[in-house]
Amino acid sequence: MKLSYTRSLILTLTLAVFCSFALGAKKVVFLADGGKNNEKHNHVDGNDILANALEESKLGFETAQYKGWPTDPKAFDGVDSVVMFCNGGKKHHLVMKHLDQFEKMINDGVGFVFMHYGVEVPKGRAGDLMLRAMGGYFEEHWSVNPHWKADFKSLPKHPITHGVKPFVQDDEWYYHMRFQPNMKGVTPILSAHPPQSTMNRPDGPHSNNPHVRKSMAAGEIQHIGWAYERPNGKGRGFGTTGGHYHKTWARDDWRTLILNAIVWTAGVEVPKDGVPSIPTLNIAFPK
Repeated sequence: MKLSYTRSLILTLTLAVFCSFALGAKKVVFLADGGKNNEKHNHVDGNDILANALEESKLGFETAQYKGWPTDPKAFDGVDSVVMFCNGGKKHHLVMKHLDQFEKMINDGVGFVFMHYGVEVPKGRAGDLMLRAMGGYFEEHWSVNPHWKADFKSLPKHPITHGVKPFVQDDEWYYHMRFQPNMKGVTPILSAHPPQSTMNRPDGPHSNNPHVRKSMAAGEIQHIGWAYERPNGKGRGFGTTGGHYHKTWARDDWRTLILNAIVWTAGVEVPKDGVPSIPTLNIAFPK
């Protein structure tokens, strides 16, 4: 049976729109490791919430999620941003076992988002690459990892803060990050003053050190979420030290901020009201 002219035209236009959308879709790859897969360090389910929100945002994103580094050699083909929510330090196998590929993606201008423990790698080549990728990272005997309630009294004017209101969040907020010299290219997004009680721990690779004590004594505000624009327009990065508790994804402002950051690192204009999403966790937070 022959299609009517009208039906043929509608089908042709629909296919054209679909092909145009597919060709213009932005690709985000989410990487997680096993983590504890419960209420803390739930990397897999956290990534799933973010990936689903991006897919449903109607902003033209396609996503892929992997537990561990992808074995598919084409997994990163055409990728615009890579999100890593994982264990860190010497256990940061996503970066530590794939430094060459990580460096190539940085050189290619791929965006990166690192969350919570994923911001920590050993000092040296890995640390240098993290500085190039997102402008800052957790460095042992320089940064610290206490639990405290951060009060974000104000937020800077930036695409990542679109639709986000100041909020308070109890988390394992690492602070005193190692940033690019003179913060070149780095824009603080989440900043707060930690309570002095976070200094009540003995010196150690993660707990306390003379450098952070000096910073705290000087009353310096600590940047625990930041955006980075690489030199010569060669890509963007975002890092945040929060995300310890899985329940925080139910908080609209936190979830929106991270989604905005992913969109921004992918080189897409962030909507003026932020990336739309519906919380999938039924948790009420105090105002």
